[in-house]
Amino acid sequence: MQSSTVPDRFRPYVRATEELAGRFAGAGRSLYLVGGSVRDALFPGETGADADLDLTTEARPDEIKRLVAGWAEDVWTQGERYGTIGCRRGTQVYEITTHRAEVYVPESRKPDVTFGDDIAVDLSRRDFTVNAMALRLPDMELIDPYDGLGDLAARRLRTPLDPEISFGDDPLRMLRAARFAARFDLAPDPALVAAVEQMHGRMSIVSAERIRGELDKIVVLDVPSTALWFVVHTGLAAEFFPELPGLALEQDPIHRHKDVLAHTLAVVDKTSPQRLLRLAALFHDVGKPRTRAITGGGVTFHHHEVVGARMTRARMEALRYPAADVDTVVRLVELHLRFHTYRLGWTDKAVRRYVRDAGPHLAMLNELTRCDCTTRNAAKARALARRMDELEARIGELRQREELDALRPDLDGNQVMEILGIGPGRAVGQALHFLMELRLDEGPLGVEEATTRLKEWWAAQG
Repeated sequence: MQSSTVPDRFRPYVRATEELAGRFAGAGRSLYLVGGSVRDALFPGETGADADLDLTTEARPDEIKRLVAGWAEDVWTQGERYGTIGCRRGTQVYEITTHRAEVYVPESRKPDVTFGDDIAVDLSRRDFTVNAMALRLPDMELIDPYDGLGDLAARRLRTPLDPEISFGDDPLRMLRAARFAARFDLAPDPALVAAVEQMHGRMSIVSAERIRGELDKIVVLDVPSTALWFVVHTGLAAEFFPELPGLALEQDPIHRHKDVLAHTLAVVDKTSPQRLLRLAALFHDVGKPRTRAITGGGVTFHHHEVVGARMTRARMEALRYPAADVDTVVRLVELHLRFHTYRLGWTDKAVRRYVRDAGPHLAMLNELTRCDCTTRNAAKARALARRMDELEARIGELRQREELDALRPDLDGNQVMEILGIGPGRAVGQALHFLMELRLDEGPLGVEEATTRLKEWWAAQG
């Protein structure tokens, strides 16, 4: 294909790969652009030309290294065992992989990799037809043996081979199917859905870290509920997040109790696509099934935020989330009802405690609280929004008067030890806690008043 005939959307790929393709062609080797770059070049609204480029070739890893030597500025070989050589020239990163067919050994998490020479066979082992297209370099001829382009046009999600084979190769593809269907608005093929329903137990061989990675990508989609409904309806959620389908409590029209699962996914969709905020929205009502009670006054979920916080920590730790992520999401779940405990107005004391307890997560907590209102009662929704507006205005007023974002006692530990004539120990911590409570209740006291109150408290301790 002459440069003048290359579609505009392909030109960035031509520029990025022209020299590299020439080196492979000079050695009698083919080179193909594959993966998300090809899909995104063909899919309206998607761009990926400045992203890392995935390439495939019949050349074996040792030959790939020889062909990029002297051209690439950096080369890395961590994936050589699986046929992948990475390299960088300028700001562009390339991953070049030998044609391969990989399958999972039953009950094993490690793929058994076999190298090949046929691009069609290589594409057959990819997850979905929309990802099983290649552009031959440098002429940019489209290689599409499984009609991925047709599936993109038809908004259909299929696997190149039978889905049982594809999901047997890598069971994580079942969860990835949920993400791709939601991201690109693709309708899963009935055979694909049936295979997930029958094979979701195979997820047991997939590491928690890989599952976590897919879940993180799902929750930041424009409409994550599409993917989350898929994992619930196919039974897939039971393999890594059983609490989620557990939220589908039987609706109780007599007591005006709505489906907690539907409410939860609506809240997830309403929040902005911040990963930890979306995870907090996903977990915020996870404690409701365990705390549900029907009384004469209706359905109650007393202390579901406390129970839910414990459940959230256990599930996120099982998915191997970093401790900082776990602490943030657990704190948001724990506090998501705090706003509703101040129905009679916000004193300065209450505002200080709310800000102190939320800490650096205040903005996310406020957004979660706003989005937690999914009522169809417009008047009720307006009233909640108005109260939150009032709270945020109060926080702003206190910020101007006090160092609200750096709440701390009027005296530090060294001052406490000097005033009381004591050394380091438990008593210093108790004194600082007392002073912090004063700070929250009464605002800044100043050193002189804080010293007087500290001496009075110390005397009362005997």
